[in-house]
Amino acid sequence: MTKRGVPQPLNLEHPETYAQVLALLDALRALPEETTDIAALLRAHPSPTGTYAKSQLLGAYRVLVEHGDYPHDPLLERRLRGRPVRTVSGVAPVAVLTAPYACPGECLFCPHQDAAPKSYLDGEPGVLRAIQYGYDPFAQTAGRIESLEALGHATDKIELLILGGTWSYYPPDYQETFLRRCFDALNGSEAPTLAEALLRNETASHRNVGLVIETRPDWVTPEEIARLRRQGVTKVQLGVQSNDDRILALNKRGHTSSDTRRAIRRLRLAGFKIVAHWMPNLYGATLESDLSDFARFWSDSALHPDELKIYPCALLEGTELYDLWQAGQYAAYTEEALIELLIQVKQLIPPYSRVNRLMRDIPADYIVEGTTKSNLRQIVQQRMAERRLACQCIRCREVRATSNNSQAASPKPQAVSLRLEDVVYTTDATEEHFLQFLMDGDLALSDFSTTLLPTSRLAGFLRLSLPHAPRAEAEIPIPEIREAAMIREVHVYGPAQTLGERDEGVQHRGLGTQLLEMAADLARKAGFRELAVIAAVGTREYYRERGFTRGELYLIRDLRAN
Repeated sequence: MTKRGVPQPLNLEHPETYAQVLALLDALRALPEETTDIAALLRAHPSPTGTYAKSQLLGAYRVLVEHGDYPHDPLLERRLRGRPVRTVSGVAPVAVLTAPYACPGECLFCPHQDAAPKSYLDGEPGVLRAIQYGYDPFAQTAGRIESLEALGHATDKIELLILGGTWSYYPPDYQETFLRRCFDALNGSEAPTLAEALLRNETASHRNVGLVIETRPDWVTPEEIARLRRQGVTKVQLGVQSNDDRILALNKRGHTSSDTRRAIRRLRLAGFKIVAHWMPNLYGATLESDLSDFARFWSDSALHPDELKIYPCALLEGTELYDLWQAGQYAAYTEEALIELLIQVKQLIPPYSRVNRLMRDIPADYIVEGTTKSNLRQIVQQRMAERRLACQCIRCREVRATSNNSQAASPKPQAVSLRLEDVVYTTDATEEHFLQFLMDGDLALSDFSTTLLPTSRLAGFLRLSLPHAPRAEAEIPIPEIREAAMIREVHVYGPAQTLGERDEGVQHRGLGTQLLEMAADLARKAGFRELAVIAAVGTREYYRERGFTRGELYLIRDLRAN
């Protein structure tokens, strides 16, 4: 497969390139050991065509070490290799950005740069890669796959994340072409239509096991729900930012908390995984109001997101919020105050939700005031461990490899005991069952070796939604799921492996099949005749092998059949 736009190995025989690489490697080695954000340093040492990719530098470093031209440095190699936890949850994430485009919002805090999509900055690592590829969807996707492979990660199972602002606001033709070209890169062939590209991916070498987009609550219409399913989307990141209408209005978000509740209800009824973005320290908020605002996620039956991205508001030049700060009308939380808030927030999160981020990947030199720590999550976790406080979110409990070896096996089955728990909670539209397999015993640590760990680790889970009533046509215009129970997610943990590979970890031990059977039994007992699953195109074969048949937009299992 020819991959256009992929960073090529560096030509170290070229004197200028050789000197630039040596200077950059030396600069990286000189960074303090605790430094995790190297984006600013990469920008300060540009290549002739832009910014050096970490995969290029890692390849050059290894060549230099092999020839005795550079000392072996394990810390430097780890920095260039990337986070070891990237694929520990069983899939390889590939993030690509849409081209800069207008946004329906006018948020006080949002930056706008001509070279980056709205709300993004041209110095963020993902944006730098997108600029390098000219925002070409094929080149971005192919380039990320090749980079992951160069760093030793399996890429058979890909979660594709489409980032870049409000996806729903982009022209339909652009959406169609963008996705088709992403899937062309996954498939290794060019398809005439998106529908054909999705079909080919069912048996491709890089199968899509999750497709994620970003949008706003006020853009989640019934028509958009159906369109997202036709595009193969399985997870929606929703820019909630706040659950307080006063704060939303002050920050010119352009939507209300009612819009958020309605959007989440529609997404949940249609089977999507829901990721809520939440921003403490917005204009008009206080530490106390932020804690109350976050608590609404769990006290309001219309919310209960499956995942969270917590993005403390960053004060950036060129925004209206910056003008308010200059006028003395806004102040960023101190780092200590923010850490204390996040410690309290983490203790509110139920076991069925996952915190993906506690800090956005904004380079420190862009932030005017407030914390610039890119490792804020680790700091919060360490403080909690010192106080013997534990977070029960999915990310803090999931089985994963040790921090020293990204390909280390997860716990061996014979070393642990396995038990099932059914965590039940009620939303405004459904009864939710979070079926989780827990492992007790000699378990591998997470990437935070100093964190106080829960006594049980999460080996796998399934999200089952049982609607209170048939879905109304006006709300969910998809007839095939009108009266079906819905599986919204199945996940078994362990390092990413190639399709068909077997190891001594928790993946490929039949946990997924057991969870599906338990979900079918619960749905049948609740009086449902059909069980639907919102399957990514690369997982359709898996579900067909387990009794599901292909519908128009979902896979369906007849619960009346033996």
